[in-house]
Amino acid sequence: MTQVLPKPDITETSAPYWSALERGALMFQHCANCGQNQLPARHECTNCLGTDLGWVESEGRGTLVTWVDYHRAYDPAFKDQIPYNVAIVELEEGPRLVTNVMTTEPEALRIDQPVMFRPTKRFGQSITSFDPL
Repeated sequence: MTQVLPKPDITETSAPYWSALERGALMFQHCANCGQNQLPARHECTNCLGTDLGWVESEGRGTLVTWVDYHRAYDPAFKDQIPYNVAIVELEEGPRLVTNVMTTEPEALRIDQPVMFRPTKRFGQSITSFDPL
């Protein structure tokens, strides 16, 4: 049986993010009005509600804010991934995102650990993941 993940809801607003992931890049929105950087993509700035938003490529460096390790597959698509983590990473540029930290030593992860973006394809879908540094 082929594992399948639900496809993301790609909209006109979020399309640049997903297109960048297909190229192996990580992008975030930048507000020209107040300088706020944000993810996920929105129609207006989360800080000033301005609509002059552009896209900027991240350097890919971030910090591990928190994570949870899963030892049970709550969706059949993940049964061969156990154990895996779901993490919050804060990019150096400011935005936070839900992602995975790829490691064979999950017990070695720690809060505020530096991480680096690694483009990943899983189940035929480009996604974000990070490597611990």
